[in-house]
Amino acid sequence: MIKLVGVLVLLAAGVQAAELKVMTAGAYKPSLLALAPEVERATGHRLLIDNDTAGGVANRVKAGEALDIVVLPVAGAASLGALLGPITPLAKVGVAVAVKEGAPLPDIGSVEAVRKAVLAARAPSWIAPESGGSSGIYLERLFAEWGILDTVKPRAVRIMGGLVGDKLASGEADFGFQQRSELVGMKGVHLVGPLPAGMQLYTVYAGAAPAKGGQQDAARSVLAWLAGPGAEVALAARGMERP
Repeated sequence: MIKLVGVLVLLAAGVQAAELKVMTAGAYKPSLLALAPEVERATGHRLLIDNDTAGGVANRVKAGEALDIVVLPVAGAASLGALLGPITPLAKVGVAVAVKEGAPLPDIGSVEAVRKAVLAARAPSWIAPESGGSSGIYLERLFAEWGILDTVKPRAVRIMGGLVGDKLASGEADFGFQQRSELVGMKGVHLVGPLPAGMQLYTVYAGAAPAKGGQQDAARSVLAWLAGPGAEVALAARGMERP
């Protein structure tokens, strides 16, 4: 009934209820899935949610895929220039460390402790940079600066998008890095904590509608809701916060 009332209000205001194709980079997906029922009730629009790495989302926009809303890191959105309309910051998230549930917890209290833990890991895991994942791009650059990339990469479980937690839960990996929102609440996984301040990477995610085509008015109403106060509790529950 609530959703029907919302739709009737929109129709009375001259806004047609729409079915929107939303393409989001992985770290924002858990929050968006949790928020979708509230967004749909509030706006009357239905969200069809798909996801990819940040690089994958950008490539799909460049290829002209029919999308109504895209969510990706601010830098990635900005790089698309005139292909996107106005950019709306939605949330930010940092990188965290996790292990298999029940495994000994590594010390990650300092940059040096993390370096030692990576070197000691049997099979550390992160997103492969070539898949376009922002955390993996950052980590491999950092490991190269530390002079350990050539040592740890041969035994690393580098994944082409998806969830590092799946590799931890299965035992294929024993020490994993990914953005916190993609590790929170995963079955079989223990979230150890965020990277220490001296090496933390925060990524701000933003939403936009493609500059041409799509359902612009409906997209703007959804983005306005996601940027508003109604989203804060769900963001916090999934390890994200306001930009």
